[in-house]
Amino acid sequence: MNKEKLYWACQLIGWSVFGVLQISLSSVSASIDQSFLAGQVVQVVLYIILSHLFRWLILNLGWLKYKWYQVLPLFLAGTFVISMLHFIAVTLYYFFIGEFIPSKDLNSLSIVANLLVSTGLLLVWSLLYLSFHYFERYNKSLQSEAALKEVELNNLKSQLNPHFIFNALNSIRALVDENPVKAKSAITQLSNILRNSLTSERKKLVSFEEEIVTVKDYLALESIRYEERLDTSFQIDPASYRFTIPPLMIQTLVENGIKHGISTLKKGGIIQVKTEEIENGLLIQIRNSGKYMNGKPTSLGYGLLNTRKRLELIYGEGARFKIENEKDNIVLTEIVIPQNL
Repeated sequence: MNKEKLYWACQLIGWSVFGVLQISLSSVSASIDQSFLAGQVVQVVLYIILSHLFRWLILNLGWLKYKWYQVLPLFLAGTFVISMLHFIAVTLYYFFIGEFIPSKDLNSLSIVANLLVSTGLLLVWSLLYLSFHYFERYNKSLQSEAALKEVELNNLKSQLNPHFIFNALNSIRALVDENPVKAKSAITQLSNILRNSLTSERKKLVSFEEEIVTVKDYLALESIRYEERLDTSFQIDPASYRFTIPPLMIQTLVENGIKHGISTLKKGGIIQVKTEEIENGLLIQIRNSGKYMNGKPTSLGYGLLNTRKRLELIYGEGARFKIENEKDNIVLTEIVIPQNL
């Protein structure tokens, strides 16, 4: 059951139980007629509507972002205002059905008693609602911290795989005699990649610029290995540099494209990285030659699984990720990163 369905189930069951208790307690001391039953049904419906209105205000005003001691005064004021609306709505109901008695319903004692009861009920509702959200946030924080560590460790395993290091060192070794300048540059690029891989464990987000430098270093090293079999291109929107992204995310996906695409093709292929600022986020597209075998987990490797999980943990539903065959021989991996947290 998702959170929205759980919320409505709690709303309907909770307030219905309150209505049944009201009827049960009243039946002990007085007889119950249809008018009283109808009044209790109206009370339950009103509490469902007004507490839902209160929830709408809480979410839209961003109260749940505050700490509990900051939000408590807001909740106290909010419950009082909602209680006033409840009192007005109940008074109007009895007025329209002809059971409104001003001397009884509008005396100060009756008004105070009704407001205290409804305020108390809504305060209990508010505390339950707040407790659920703060507990969920705390629990999610603990889960996210543990899961992020696990994902980052898996990501490090993927990034520091011995095959890549072995191939890179062999490529550099071959360059030492024939092109010492290029060999020195390749050593620098490899050291940059290793340093970024090792420091990524301590970072949740890095600048887009830092990530794209790592990607270019990685592709430069792979170009030594694949030579003319690897064609790379970058189309970077300048606005991309305002964003921060999970470390080694693009590099992981590029590596995935080479490992499962380029390396399997006799003639090689292309790797294209394209970014574009869109409404409320950054669109990142990575195209590589090859074919995506959807539904086969073995074809994903660490790269795609880690990326999905990291995006979910960091951004929740704010980020989007998809991979598909754009053409017969081109795989498109697409990510949308929301505005900086």
